[in-house]
Amino acid sequence: MATLVDASERARREAALENSSTLKALSVLEALVQAGRPVTLTELMQATGLPKPSLHRTLSLFEDGGYVRREPAGRAYSVGSRLSSLGLAILTHDSVAALRHAVLRQLVADVGETCNLAMLHRGELVYLDRVEADWPLRLHLPVGSTIPVHCSASGKLLIALMPAEPRAALLSAMPLARFTERTITDRTLMEKELDRIVATGYALDNEEYVAGVACVAVPVRVGGEPVAAVAVHAATARLPLQMAIELVPRLTQAAQRIADTFA
Repeated sequence: MATLVDASERARREAALENSSTLKALSVLEALVQAGRPVTLTELMQATGLPKPSLHRTLSLFEDGGYVRREPAGRAYSVGSRLSSLGLAILTHDSVAALRHAVLRQLVADVGETCNLAMLHRGELVYLDRVEADWPLRLHLPVGSTIPVHCSASGKLLIALMPAEPRAALLSAMPLARFTERTITDRTLMEKELDRIVATGYALDNEEYVAGVACVAVPVRVGGEPVAAVAVHAATARLPLQMAIELVPRLTQAAQRIADTFA
């Protein structure tokens, strides 16, 4: 009997140890995500409490699996492509995604034009959700599509609301490719545009990505921080830019309802 009890106790302890190790490993990913920037080994040790050898083994395992990426200089780690994809999949398929979709559907019913929810991902704008208005002339961009940030209302908005240092770094690094005659390709002009967005609280795409299509976007703020953007876009023949700007209060209401789903 004693042997059976001892074996059961050993199994329980081993299971507890394995669970603890798993949670500690996941804490490394959590620290990387929360940092929002490349993190050094020392910083990860401080954030997770893991000893250096254990942290090295965990990072190597996650790096091999694509969940963690080592920076070119080799002194810092950041979120890998597989973890990024997992995060986006959760945002677009979790239980509250249906609530966000319902908010967008109501918004489209109110304004009569296509609306979307988007966020920044690896320097591009990615659509988390989108509801099409029933018009024959429309721009088709399915969920998961990405577009350059510098020529989209949502992209410019989210860059503009970044802290000064990462905003400047991203602006200096990204190519400002021209898509239409109205695309802003001059960095000085783009800086002025970003400052205007901060002052007004909304952003515009004045036919900068597709000729004949305009867009206005407002931020989704969680705890005061912008995490995504809600936007409406339409052919300027139906919705001139000034009329689109008049929809900002309605967009802001929808953005607040969506923000509540992130809480």
